[in-house]
Amino acid sequence: MDVKEVVKEKYGQAALRVVSGAGNACCGSSPSSCCPEGDPITSNLYDEAQKSELPAAAVLASLGCGNPTALAELKPGETVLDLGSGGGIDVLLSARRVSPGGKAYGLDMTGEMLALARENQRKSGVENVEFLKGEIENIPLPENSVDVIISNCVINLSADKDRVLAEAFRVLKPGGRFAVSDVVVHGDIPAEIRRSVELWVGCLSGALEESDYRRKLAAAGFGDISIEPTRVYRVEEAREFLSGHGMDVDAMAPLVDGRFFSGFIRARKPGR
Repeated sequence: MDVKEVVKEKYGQAALRVVSGAGNACCGSSPSSCCPEGDPITSNLYDEAQKSELPAAAVLASLGCGNPTALAELKPGETVLDLGSGGGIDVLLSARRVSPGGKAYGLDMTGEMLALARENQRKSGVENVEFLKGEIENIPLPENSVDVIISNCVINLSADKDRVLAEAFRVLKPGGRFAVSDVVVHGDIPAEIRRSVELWVGCLSGALEESDYRRKLAAAGFGDISIEPTRVYRVEEAREFLSGHGMDVDAMAPLVDGRFFSGFIRARKPGR
């Protein structure tokens, strides 16, 4: 299976679902397959004040598991890059926070999502934004060009996370900040059970174990690394999904309950 092509297809379908007026951008073939209404992963991530700043389609297209713009401490005049920007919700919110004088880039590999994001930008009237087509493993920006990198549960979808983190380090300015939301695993989980829970958590999520995430960031050159849980996932919340996939939820609960979480990952490129 080519993970990149499957992800591209799923997120393309998600964008088309929003554009067609079919509802939110649930990335499965049916609402119960991945991100249903009221889902504990994707719901209630943005407050009403933030949502009021944005076109409805930008909110509906959100497939994240966190709210990096609320935690990244963006400042006027900064340049921010969102890896895997989707429908543009975090880019548009960031652009307002770095104004005046700053700029927000969104990077996505899915043509349908980019088209939706650009339409959301047009509707919002935010001008200090640029959406780029490309892959997070090969960021189309020069080195030392970005103050802050954000991302909303996209890095876990990459099959080459070392390359993603190396590219993030490359484009950040000395002293630049890495401030992303992502799905993280705490401790060891049996492979079969992990695969089933990951399908529920994030549609092909390849979540890193917490200590592994720290090691990979350090290997890329980052310092000041921290991982802060923002939402812990409980097996009971996934009972219907997991039971439908033939899992004995009561037997697996002690092995995985509370082990998957949305985390806010911070790090800094040395310098300045």
